[in-house]
Amino acid sequence: MNKTFAVIRREFVARVHTRSFLISTLLVPVFFVAIMVIPAMMMTGTSRSMRVAIVDGASNDIGARIESRMGLERLGDDSASMPRYTVTRVPAADRVDAVRDSLVALTGLGKKRDTPSFDGVLVVRDDALTTGELEYYGTNVGSPEAMGRLENVLRQVVTGTRFEQSGIEPAVVARAMERVNVSTHKVTDGKATGESGGASFIIAYAMGFILYFGVFMYGQQTMTSVVEEKTSRIMEVLASSLTPFQMLLGKVLGVGITGLLQMGIWGTTIFLVTSQRERLASLVGVSPDAMQQMPIPTMPIDLLVVFLIYFALGFLLYGALFAAIGSMCNSVKETQQYASGVMMLIVFGFFGVFAMINDPTGGIGMVMSYVPFFSPFVMPVRWSLASVPLHELALSIGAMIAALIAVSWLAGRIYRTGILMYGKKPSWSELFRWVRAG
Repeated sequence: MNKTFAVIRREFVARVHTRSFLISTLLVPVFFVAIMVIPAMMMTGTSRSMRVAIVDGASNDIGARIESRMGLERLGDDSASMPRYTVTRVPAADRVDAVRDSLVALTGLGKKRDTPSFDGVLVVRDDALTTGELEYYGTNVGSPEAMGRLENVLRQVVTGTRFEQSGIEPAVVARAMERVNVSTHKVTDGKATGESGGASFIIAYAMGFILYFGVFMYGQQTMTSVVEEKTSRIMEVLASSLTPFQMLLGKVLGVGITGLLQMGIWGTTIFLVTSQRERLASLVGVSPDAMQQMPIPTMPIDLLVVFLIYFALGFLLYGALFAAIGSMCNSVKETQQYASGVMMLIVFGFFGVFAMINDPTGGIGMVMSYVPFFSPFVMPVRWSLASVPLHELALSIGAMIAALIAVSWLAGRIYRTGILMYGKKPSWSELFRWVRAG
């Protein structure tokens, strides 16, 4: 057993000390904290009013109505906050184009200039009510948020004026057409968890992707490591001191512990950041309310534990297969034929995440959560989206452990013969003989 621990230690230390491991392990938590803090800091920053000039070429009062309505808009939710628009209306009558061009020339000028400058110019022509066509020239036309708010204001004015001219009370219509907002709340075991539907989707998709990426990346590392040691003849030296199963176990566990450490650091960071939003807000000096509004869901401790358990079991299962494939081949290029089948299982398991997100209690997702090759990806997502009885979780884990024992036995027999076999790739009949002889 001490020799197996030596292999585990060697594989673990060799990967943990690499620059790529250190950078990726540290950068992901920093990136996650940044996407929580930076938007909150921007939300609490100061805003300014947009300076808009209205070129009023209409013969009716639509231009004045737009000016009045834009003046009511505020940057905040209360009437004491700053106005969203500072409006200057310029009557144009028959010279709309000339006035427009002169005001556009004053748009987007630098702050150091003495000439008054505008952020945008709104052109209102005589047919604005009939056609609903308005023109806006501005420096912020690429902002969906700013343009959406402006269009909403203009739509309300034009629509309200049309109703009024038709003899319909605009206030009644406005009340009837008010937007309906449906807020979603996740329920687990008959109790509301406080999470929204959007938050549950985000965390489920993120977990599925991280599990897919982690199992695939570390499985490939295991396979590549076996091939490199085989081609460099290091395997022959190791075989004189260790049994093939000890080498297989040490390599898979060494790489797996490395991945588990990295996933544990990432998952713990997400758990701490999402559960300690107020403390984080006080540390960086931003508003706690702004931090709470970030659409990053909270990761419960039970979900973190389930996530790490399934990553560990999933990697051991696939890692043993990748190690067996590496022992069969003499180069990384040769592994692609055999590895493609394992990769298809991983990809299909990742696709099961989408079936689970669409319907957490549906038949496909339920079945895949018990299939050992798919449950590492599906069951954590199911746990995050729906109520999973503990006996079903235990059944899924038990099935994975049973499959892990069977796959380890099969991989060990292939590994025992494959590490010392060179030349052409073995055929399927030869692999069967290896298993029987092992």
